Amino acid sequence: MNPSSTSPSQQLKAVLVTGAAKRLGREIALQFARQGWDVAVHYGRSDQEAAQTVEEIRGIGVRAQAFQADLSDEAATRHLFKAVSNTFPHLSCLVNSASIFEYDRANSNTPLSGKSLQEHMQVNLTAPILLSQLMFEFQKNKSSSSAFIPSAIQLLDQKLINPNPDYLSYTLSKAALLSSVELLAMDFAPHLRVIGLAPGISLPSGDQTKDGFSKAHQMTPLGKSSTPADIARAAVFLAESGAITGTTLYVDGGQHLLPSTRDVMFKTN
Repeated sequence: MNPSSTSPSQQLKAVLVTGAAKRLGREIALQFARQGWDVAVHYGRSDQEAAQTVEEIRGIGVRAQAFQADLSDEAATRHLFKAVSNTFPHLSCLVNSASIFEYDRANSNTPLSGKSLQEHMQVNLTAPILLSQLMFEFQKNKSSSSAFIPSAIQLLDQKLINPNPDYLSYTLSKAALLSSVELLAMDFAPHLRVIGLAPGISLPSGDQTKDGFSKAHQMTPLGKSSTPADIARAAVFLAESGAITGTTLYVDGGQHLLPSTRDVMFKTN
């Protein structure tokens, strides 16, 4: 999309996408860029991939810059937001996409440990809430006559409405983040909207084979789950829909409608 064809309001918007160097975060960052948004690309360790993402976004014709931060470190997370908001004072959306996804299960050979739970909670819950708080303070202190209401979008998971015991630490952290959506939406209104976005199985994870992913992706009422492009388009839609807050959008081909006692990854091996 040529940004010269976008409206002035679009050209004055920027988004911070965490975990934007790879996978879903990257696709979300690119889709915002295609719609004329400037993009702050956060990454943890994937510096080369982040640089490639920035280069591709700049090729679309909008501004982009990479920002490194360890989201398990609160000071680094605060510094990240300060650096981004200083570089992009027109920051209007935060997409918390970065997360840890490591296997554990209480009744398994890989049981939950305090270390694993704390790591998941720090990156998947604490960092998104902290960044959302910083986004709220930033927006509250801005003087703007625009009717556009900025947003914080939390990437969740369809399994939160269709739970199973696999990936226990991950599930607990995302369940807490889901609960925060309504609480923060009430607390941050009218300066910031808070919305959940729950994908289905969109990309292979862990040691999942291509064949296993293909089978898992088809195990929905629609015969297909979400693609990265589906999630990216939904994120932009939510960012630009000023009446949506305090709710979660499930973009999963109806995967959450099919109860399962195991994570879908284990049904296709």
